[in-house]
Amino acid sequence: MKHLDFVLALALAFALPAAPALAEFAPIRDRASFVATVQGRELAIPLLGIALAVRADGSIGGSAQGQAVTGTWSWDAGYFCRTLSWGSRSWPLNCQLVETDGNRVRFTADRGTGDQARFALR
Repeated sequence: MKHLDFVLALALAFALPAAPALAEFAPIRDRASFVATVQGRELAIPLLGIALAVRADGSIGGSAQGQAVTGTWSWDAGYFCRTLSWGSRSWPLNCQLVETDGNRVRFTADRGTGDQARFALR
């Protein structure tokens, strides 16, 4: 169970290594395009019980393994910058490269040089 909590913590921090993509991911370059991609849609990693909403007002909300996830985000120089909290854990501001293939969104931590997390868009 501790291993699952560790994997979940990494995914919540948008740092779960992604499997190779089948479709081509294209970068999202501006806030308006990002909002158009995620507005009204759920970002999900079903296997880990993660379902998130990234809202145009700069808030992040949802759940992971039955616990609330909260956070804030902004757009800075082409990057999605977020903070997150889940249970007693929290993650500081991290700016991330965002890419999409239309059905999924991939976040790459540390301005595109770190680990990746891939979410289904529902």
